Amino acid sequence: MEVEKIKHKSDSKGTKDKIIELFFEKHLRPVDISKKLKVKMPYITKIIQKDLRYNKEKETRRQDNKEKQKTQKRIYAQNKREKERQEKQAYQKLLIQINNDNKFLSTKKKTDDIKDTRWLRSAYDYDKNTSDLLLKDEIRTGYNVAKRVSNIVNPDMIKSKRIFV
Repeated sequence: MEVEKIKHKSDSKGTKDKIIELFFEKHLRPVDISKKLKVKMPYITKIIQKDLRYNKEKETRRQDNKEKQKTQKRIYAQNKREKERQEKQAYQKLLIQINNDNKFLSTKKKTDDIKDTRWLRSAYDYDKNTSDLLLKDEIRTGYNVAKRVSNIVNPDMIKSKRIFV
């Protein structure tokens, strides 16, 4: 039994030296040292706190962590600004696309209304006061047929393919 106790004490001395080396020279955290050496955390903290270099190392690590935190905040802010800028650009592109589509659809609607009146000329009456074609009252249609087609200068031109709008 005495031989086993002596081995344990020598292992303990070697473990202490290894803990001190890993903490002060390799700058590992106590959690990492604990996993690496398979030693409990309270034992590690007890050993490193007894060393005279502990307070200086603790302050150095605190300063390093502050610098890392500043850097991380700066990177986070830059990434956030970049993401907001990209979202704003995508939104502007979407607005431009919507405006272009609205222009196209507006134009297309006018041409479709005129095409419809060309096919259904007998269903429309000419209003001389406004120069519009109005759908006759007795005709019932769906919502997609224009009830009024504006700015027709000469309704007789609709029979031919020349239309003045």
